[in-house]
Amino acid sequence: MTDGEAETRTLVLLRHAKAEQPTTGPDVERRLTARGHADAAAAGAWLARQGLLPDVVICSAARRTRQTWHDVALGMTGSEGGPAGTAPVVRYAAAAYEAHPDDLLNLVRTVEPEAGTVLLVAHNPGVSLLSALLDPERADREGLRTSDLVVHRAAAPWAQLTPGGAPIVDRHTARG
Repeated sequence: MTDGEAETRTLVLLRHAKAEQPTTGPDVERRLTARGHADAAAAGAWLARQGLLPDVVICSAARRTRQTWHDVALGMTGSEGGPAGTAPVVRYAAAAYEAHPDDLLNLVRTVEPEAGTVLLVAHNPGVSLLSALLDPERADREGLRTSDLVVHRAAAPWAQLTPGGAPIVDRHTARG
């Protein structure tokens, strides 16, 4: 990354795709539905079309978020022939499950300064509240729906990202 590029960072927030209804098993083990798999792949294709290929992925360690990331990655390089690039650094973070927005912000603050684009795959309400924390004016008051992507841009280094410091520049609901 050149000095000019280091000034702008892109944070993409993604709420996991549609998951099965809760059962008697642990919530952290819920799987994606067929629609969820298709929507996550569509999210990846959208990211590729927008040129938003992540350098770093922070993904909740829950099964449905890991499955979401896997399908997003396939969608980014799938049949639409997204741009080729190096594989992102992927961090599965147990702390992102049931996280508060400040906890998610702290995870983002740990990203290497040279990373230009970060994708955070997480859960509601935390991921929606993080979006509102970063841009209180433009955040969706209803919160993120499954497979919603919100793109924030920040001028500050990741370690210095603050509330109100990353305006929303785009949003998309991925449907496969």
